[in-house]
Amino acid sequence: MSKKAIHWSGVFPAVSTQFRHDYSLDLDATHAVMKNLVKDGVSGLVVCGSVGENTSLTTQEKLQIIEVAKDAAGGKIPVIAGVAEFTTAFARHMAKEAERVGVDGIMVMPALVYSSKPHETAAHFRSVATATDLPIMVYNNPPIYKNDVTPDILATLADCDNIVCFKDSSGDTRRFIDLRNAVGDRFVLFAGLDDVVVESIAVGAEGWISGMSNAFPREGETLFRLAKQQRFDEAMALYRWFMPLLHLDARPDLVQCIKLCEALLGRGSEVTRPPRLALEGATRAQVVAVVEQALATRPQLPDVGL
Repeated sequence: MSKKAIHWSGVFPAVSTQFRHDYSLDLDATHAVMKNLVKDGVSGLVVCGSVGENTSLTTQEKLQIIEVAKDAAGGKIPVIAGVAEFTTAFARHMAKEAERVGVDGIMVMPALVYSSKPHETAAHFRSVATATDLPIMVYNNPPIYKNDVTPDILATLADCDNIVCFKDSSGDTRRFIDLRNAVGDRFVLFAGLDDVVVESIAVGAEGWISGMSNAFPREGETLFRLAKQQRFDEAMALYRWFMPLLHLDARPDLVQCIKLCEALLGRGSEVTRPPRLALEGATRAQVVAVVEQALATRPQLPDVGL
């Protein structure tokens, strides 16, 4: 498989998983969240990622969410499922299960908890790639998952045909340039951190796995398209408005922040599964103030073909 076999570009919200107040999975509400995102013109859906609280879900729940996402997408846009497991064997199993239920691709994280050495990190991704024919996005988020998938590591995986995409959430956009210098355009590049998205596009990102686009999907897709079209004056005006919201994606409590934003916009529930607890006090008030200011100054969006 070559990267030309996939058509991944644009904004793919890292979709939140909806829970009832007793923390049980609410598939109907999750489906509604996804349908609304599709209606608003996003380019893809990523389910069971960090924002989707992957590690708080059972395998069966993950597969149910994939099925719901496929129905919501209706074949119009791709659905990518996160694979975040403690061992390589568990990740291989989840990759096979995701393929069995018919997802369009998987986003694979390093093995969780264990701080692996570079050759162990590479071996994990290589082993998962041999377990499935699905196209794979390698997900790097060293602040959260403690293992750094560097350009050097990724370059050693260039011979794995179905590893086609690299999502970087390190915040260091130089990684994309280093990777291009190492292996050319072998991998499709995706921005993974909301508050460096325009910079990421400027150095080669073809897509954006976005947290805040769950709450502001049209703004997210418009910002991305403006930057891709090199309409930078318009992009920067929107980026400046968006930035206080985008910063919420770069915090340890990003899931709670994003789900609170969804709730304030009437797009979902803020309930998260423990150990994630609801925002309280000054922290909650700060997020609410950011959203209220954004809504009070919400710009008219330029035409980008949405």
